Amino acid sequence: MSDQRHEADRPSSPSAEDAALVQQARHGDVSAFERLVLRYQDRLVNTCWRLSGSREDAEDLAQEAFLKAFAALNGFQRRSGFYTWLFRIAVNLAVSHRRRTGRRSTLSLHEVEPARDRTDSGSHRPGPCEDPAAALGRREVQSCVEAALETLDDDQRAVLVLRDVEGFDYREIAAILEVSVGTVKSRLHRARMALREKLAPVVSPGFAQPRSSQ
Repeated sequence: MSDQRHEADRPSSPSAEDAALVQQARHGDVSAFERLVLRYQDRLVNTCWRLSGSREDAEDLAQEAFLKAFAALNGFQRRSGFYTWLFRIAVNLAVSHRRRTGRRSTLSLHEVEPARDRTDSGSHRPGPCEDPAAALGRREVQSCVEAALETLDDDQRAVLVLRDVEGFDYREIAAILEVSVGTVKSRLHRARMALREKLAPVVSPGFAQPRSSQ
């Protein structure tokens, strides 16, 4: 998994625009909070899905996170960016949901269904000149990664999703999970090693090679 993410794909931290919208929402401007919802809902749903293991419940969990954030808006201290605070709420909800429901993956990597084009999970759509076999192989790899991610423990899955899927930096992840940066790096290293080991039988060598946490 890559450590790289284009800055244009994620908000600045802290975001001055977010801070202004939060301030407006605190003064009763509901439309300002709705703009925050529109800005972050897709990312929040995706994260809730990855962490809870349930696509069906992800939207409900994201909605609950927004409702909790709105209710607690006056107590938001702005020691971190709004979206960092929002993701902390969502991560806690998703992990708690998974523990409460006892959801665990029982899917073998060799039993992954290869052929569905899952646009809701951000899967790559083949272009007009792309080899269909290559596109199918890409979706198979994605399915294997998703199945392997399901087998990680809560701490490892959370840090891997926040870093390698959502692109948060180490300080932001530490703030979201309320742990030290050193703990984030340690968990991330173990998570990548575990993912690499689980994918080794079905993915070509070099895939999911753990990178340095520096």
